[in-house]
Amino acid sequence: MDLRLDNGWLIRPIGGNTGTAYMGVKEQKKLFIKRNTSPFLAALSLEEITPRLVWAKHISTGDTLTAQEWLNGRSLTKEEMKQTRVAKLLARVHHSTVLSKMLQQVGGRYIFPAELIESYFRELSIELGQHPLLDKVAGNLRAHQPKFDYHECEVCHGDLNHKNWLLSDSNRLYLVDWESAALSDSALDLSMLMCQYVPRNEWQEWLAEKYGAQITVDFQRKIDWYCKVNLLLAIKDKHQRGHFFEMNQDILQLAEMMK
Repeated sequence: MDLRLDNGWLIRPIGGNTGTAYMGVKEQKKLFIKRNTSPFLAALSLEEITPRLVWAKHISTGDTLTAQEWLNGRSLTKEEMKQTRVAKLLARVHHSTVLSKMLQQVGGRYIFPAELIESYFRELSIELGQHPLLDKVAGNLRAHQPKFDYHECEVCHGDLNHKNWLLSDSNRLYLVDWESAALSDSALDLSMLMCQYVPRNEWQEWLAEKYGAQITVDFQRKIDWYCKVNLLLAIKDKHQRGHFFEMNQDILQLAEMMK
């Protein structure tokens, strides 16, 4: 159903997984409007990580609407995710003390290794629980969790799918859809991106030369741990949704990592 705000903006749904995204139209003007997004959006806008925040307001339903500038552009392709500009923007997010303080102030959640591996075991199906490779990997990850403390937490996006990267017509790159943002080990974000988009033989080059990481033995072990736990969680999710072909592709990738 269309919603009309008091100032004449007509709000129309534009699809998406959550059903909370809209186009705001008034005469020849457009805005990107979202319902009940995180107050963290204001900080992201100030840091120019996301498109500019225009306004935020409460409406009669009790919801909060946020309006951002409407930018013509496109999502990145899978191949473009290896680019240096992706690595540099992600490094800006991870190393920003401003974003970290703001996410803490608005009650951002913390994610630690123990939570990730235990969420895999929680309500795990018998079929996956008895799978020899998955059982071996999960047991090893549970026994060898990375050491990580609160003071090391950085802002992590949490869903670095290529569709969440917006390249505007003016060639400006933005990272959008921050509903999964959390304070955690930046290796969690990095492993998600690399497992999906960067060939394993290019990992060290991507991390060192494009992202700017110092490649230590401990850092490499953390990346490996998070990659494996993310694959386990993806396998569990795809099994629950009946996406068995994609699930088997992830199992094959996990088996390759264990060689």
